[in-house]
Amino acid sequence: MTLMTPAPLDQQEDEEMLVPHSDLVEGPQPMEVVAQADASSAVENQPVEDPQTSRFTWTIENFSRLNTKKHYSEIFVVGGFKWRVLIFPKGNNVDHLSMYLDVADSATLPYGWSRYAQFSLSVVNQIHNKYSIRKDTQHQFNARESDWGFTSFMPLSDLYDPGRGYLVNDTCIIEAEVAVRKILDYWTYDSKKETGFVGLKNQGATCYMNSLLQTLYHIPYFRKAVYHMPTTENDMPSGSIPLALQSLFYKLQYNDNSVATKELTKSFGWDTYDSFMQHDVQELNRVLCEKLEDKMKGTVVEGTIQQLFEGHHMNYIECINVDYKSTRKESFYDLQLDVKGCRDVYASFDKYVEVERLEGDNRYQAENHGLQDAKKGVLFIDFPPVLQLQLKRFEYDFMRDTMVKINDRYEFPLQLDLDRENGKYLSPDADRSVRNLYTLHSVLVHSGGVHGGHYYAFIRPTLSDQWFKFDDERVTKEDTRRALEEQYGGEEEACLYQCFFTPSTLFLGNCVLIWLPSPACMKQLPQTNPGFNNTPFKFTKYSNAYMLVYIRESDKEKIICNVDEKDIAEHLRIRLKKEQEEKEDKRKYKAQAHLFTIIKVARDEDLAEQIGKDIYFDLVDHDKVRSFRIQKQWPFTLFKEEVAKEFGIPVQYQRFWIWAKRQNHTYRPNRPLTPQEEAQSVGQLREVSTKVNNADLKLFLEVELGPDLRPIPPPEKTKEDILLFFKLYDPEKEELRYVGRLFVKSSGKPIEILTKLNEMAGFAPDEEIELYEEIKFEPCVMCEHLAKRTSFRFSQIEDGDIICFQKSAPPESEEQCRYSDVTSFLEYVQNRQVVHFRALERPKEDDFCLELSKLHNYDDVVERVARRLGLDDPSKIRLTSHNCYSQQPKPQPIKYRGVEHLSDMLVHYNQSSDILYYEVLDIPLPELQGLKNLKVAFHHATKDDVIIHNIRLPKQSTVGDVINELKTKVELSHPNAELRLLEVFYHKIYKIFPPSEKIENINDQYWTLRAEEIPEEEKNLGPHDRLIHVYHFTKETVQNQMQVQNFGEPFFLIIHEGETLAEVKERIQKKLQVPDEEFSKWKFAFLSLGRPEYLQDSDIVSSRFQRRDVYGAWEQYLGLEHSDTAPKRAYAANQCSKTDGTQSLGSETFLHLPSNRLLKRE
Repeated sequence: MTLMTPAPLDQQEDEEMLVPHSDLVEGPQPMEVVAQADASSAVENQPVEDPQTSRFTWTIENFSRLNTKKHYSEIFVVGGFKWRVLIFPKGNNVDHLSMYLDVADSATLPYGWSRYAQFSLSVVNQIHNKYSIRKDTQHQFNARESDWGFTSFMPLSDLYDPGRGYLVNDTCIIEAEVAVRKILDYWTYDSKKETGFVGLKNQGATCYMNSLLQTLYHIPYFRKAVYHMPTTENDMPSGSIPLALQSLFYKLQYNDNSVATKELTKSFGWDTYDSFMQHDVQELNRVLCEKLEDKMKGTVVEGTIQQLFEGHHMNYIECINVDYKSTRKESFYDLQLDVKGCRDVYASFDKYVEVERLEGDNRYQAENHGLQDAKKGVLFIDFPPVLQLQLKRFEYDFMRDTMVKINDRYEFPLQLDLDRENGKYLSPDADRSVRNLYTLHSVLVHSGGVHGGHYYAFIRPTLSDQWFKFDDERVTKEDTRRALEEQYGGEEEACLYQCFFTPSTLFLGNCVLIWLPSPACMKQLPQTNPGFNNTPFKFTKYSNAYMLVYIRESDKEKIICNVDEKDIAEHLRIRLKKEQEEKEDKRKYKAQAHLFTIIKVARDEDLAEQIGKDIYFDLVDHDKVRSFRIQKQWPFTLFKEEVAKEFGIPVQYQRFWIWAKRQNHTYRPNRPLTPQEEAQSVGQLREVSTKVNNADLKLFLEVELGPDLRPIPPPEKTKEDILLFFKLYDPEKEELRYVGRLFVKSSGKPIEILTKLNEMAGFAPDEEIELYEEIKFEPCVMCEHLAKRTSFRFSQIEDGDIICFQKSAPPESEEQCRYSDVTSFLEYVQNRQVVHFRALERPKEDDFCLELSKLHNYDDVVERVARRLGLDDPSKIRLTSHNCYSQQPKPQPIKYRGVEHLSDMLVHYNQSSDILYYEVLDIPLPELQGLKNLKVAFHHATKDDVIIHNIRLPKQSTVGDVINELKTKVELSHPNAELRLLEVFYHKIYKIFPPSEKIENINDQYWTLRAEEIPEEEKNLGPHDRLIHVYHFTKETVQNQMQVQNFGEPFFLIIHEGETLAEVKERIQKKLQVPDEEFSKWKFAFLSLGRPEYLQDSDIVSSRFQRRDVYGAWEQYLGLEHSDTAPKRAYAANQCSKTDGTQSLGSETFLHLPSNRLLKRE
């Protein structure tokens, strides 16, 4: 049995899928292979170059009398290859005609042969040609799969029915159209060479941005305008969107390889985290264009964005029975078109301009005419030269309460005529002399689901017949069918067999996983049920267009213009050419790297320069010493001559030591090179010195100086001689510095060199000094006292060891120094950490910096912060850690003594930060942690103001305790007034808190807590009275869809049995104190789940609220529809009790709070 491999994954079929045929002698055949999404990056071989195409017609006479199971056509040649058509006249174990394309000479081809072809197979209808059946696909043919096609091409009942026209005079006509292409090798493919264009590198999840940038780049007029934006040679691309975009476009135009986008995303203000998050393409497009539009103001290219992309439409409401019409002109840069329920772009435009009737309860309040029946709609005043259509592939599903992707089939034409049907989309004010005929320029595609997937674009830069696919770094030539028909979406037909035994594609985040069945899995297919693998099954195609760009025919000469170097500022050309040259130099450097060795030479001067400044441990940072790039075949003696030229040290005075990494992770000079080693080549010496491939050769240059400070020959070194390096520590200045090196005898003792050390330090010859051996510094510092009268050998001192020394300090002076000995100083250096402290309310600004130790405990840290702020009580400091990914404070503060050390405060997952946020509390943090702080907005019963109070109570308190505490702070309308606490969110009341509920779990960060007096009438509800929710609302039309928006303060209202709307309105007007003239414009509706049912004055209101609550009381309410024109109410924030325990800034503050936004701490 033949084992299948899938058709290339970036192909989509809109017909039945394809398989290699099998005779089914030994069991059921493998069936169609399905690839649900474009995952071309996972497939190595893809077609490229213009195909060689040919059509073959096969006329089969006496068709019904064919008595063979298989029937082959004669051989025909396409692309230099031999092909033939294979059919099963009676079906390949199915009740359908089976038809395949076969490699005619597969048995004689050499081992490993492969060829790729796109092809279609057709059965011609000889009566009506338009009813001919044609199916298209593509396949990579090889020895294992030398044929590919359709097992269920068409029902045998249709084929053999003489009236259908497929079999006339017992003759069947079959056509095959075959296009042969070369195979694309992913790893060696050169986009620039094959297409003339280069791609963009993906930073992680920036394919959506790449597709948009390629589209904008290939609008030459836009590119030219970007080039003409004024930038200077002092600008940096990472801080200037215009310069970053100029740089990107220049590289796309002149580079030979794919281009990085990091400079551009940095200019957006994105960090690495943002680059791994998929953003909304439409939002990115608008924000980018707005930024550029703003930057273009006052320049020669001012207005370019509007000239290219801005169109205008007119929203109108026209009364039917009176002469009144209201219009409003609005501009647009792109249009959002419905996909769901629309078969193509024209249907979407029809829906866009669809007229809505305002009648009955929904009549329009016309100025000076009262409520009137009216027509409401949108018409276009003008369309832009470049028309951007955003297809609404992603919508919110209210039933499932989630976003979904609309994968329905949706067609779009190569030419779009928006003047069709006598300009049905145009307003009366439109300029009819402008011909709104558009040509498709770009198709942006999303492949995947609502939670992730892949983006790419099909573009034809010059509007020719040749399309190109821009898929991140790779650009390929494509035909019109790939760019249009295969991006319509919809469904494909497969078989149940495929669901279990064929390759499948799974989207997981931004990744595409491809499952291929094993031979063992294939063997599990039932052997005795030939119908199993032919059950029709349809699945959704997940690759489809989500954005279209059209260019108006009359403007294409202007827009598809020539852009060359003269359009690019000179400073930009110079800068980018220099970058290219540096990049080329780096490339050559890298290409030749295997021929060279890098030798890094450290000298005494480097040690003296670095120790105590750049480094404190070990001897040198090798990245900061002089390096030589030497050919590997050079003799080492030639290298020494280079050193002599560089440093002025004659060859005979040079002695080189090899560095070695010790087991304790220190790096020290280990031994001098031998004469035999110096006689070798540089490459051989490197291999001897290090086992690490491509590692640099690190050497220490020992140079001895005579009394006149001139170089002298190095002393002879015996096994008894040890080379030691010395550092001097000054406790008073807290300084460590390198003072030199000495050879000592291993049998000697430190006491014998004290005079020499004093001389090196500039001390008196008899100065008492203490010696320490610097042993290691990871994971902790080890620097031990060195006995002066013990031999170096006994103390295990060897070549390359470091001895630190200092003056012997009297006991009383130790108290005057923070770090009295070198060991404590090195521990301090190892653990010191400069921390940037920011006030929590100003999380973007550094307030001050403190140098602390990573080993400081919680108390040490808050004590230092309190001292810096001048606070007496450190327990009133509350700290919050930094989120390294969001660059914001973490949501929860650090609990009192909740971490052991400063290092624990600064760590975030596997990253370490140097930022902490602080707050100053009015009570100690341990006390505050036992309390719950709630912000409660108190609504006075008779006064039109709201005061926010901060209630702080023990966590075990109840809502009743909150109310009692509030009564001591607020002014009541009468002494016996009762209060209640409500939960309000987005201008709806969601809950009345029972007095017994614990406050510990109440969240006031996302919901508003509102306290109010309980009206007397609500305390005495009758048996048939209802307490209903009353909310303010307005209706907004967004892209021809009505949406209800709540605003203002919601409230409760009692309605009595039999009470009419007119009576209820009278009470509402009195409660809200709305003037008659304004109140007459208000409409009243019963709303359930956002759907308004408008009420008449005579309607019995209580009858509408007899229904059982399906979802929640807040979703059934009496709605007051009117304009949200009132000024925002002033809120008084009572600061006598501090919010979250933060420092009081005054007794009372008036705030204008946002009415429709979640206020939360990031």
